[in-house]
Amino acid sequence: MFKSTQLTNALLALIAVALIAIAIRPYLSPVPVVAQSGNADPIYVEPGVFMLRQPEGGQVLGKVTVNLRTGSVWGFPTGSPDPYPMSQMDSKPQVSHAIPMGRFALGEVGK
Repeated sequence: MFKSTQLTNALLALIAVALIAIAIRPYLSPVPVVAQSGNADPIYVEPGVFMLRQPEGGQVLGKVTVNLRTGSVWGFPTGSPDPYPMSQMDSKPQVSHAIPMGRFALGEVGK
């Protein structure tokens, strides 16, 4: 009976040491947070739908986006007053390809 109590205590001590090792590991070598890693460019999407001028001439309704890091302005045609691309003829989801609209010289700000 005495040996089974010693064995139980030894196993409980081993489990306690293992749990302490698992619990203390994040404090000794914490994992870096990458939620705001900065890899993606910050994009601002202008609220509403605007008339966009196409490079080959003509106009189309669409959304305007601005890359806040580079100042590039892009238009994404929606083809309708809706804020997302759609076609009256096709029920499948549509893909809107960017139209370069211009660029803001953000480097000149504050000079």
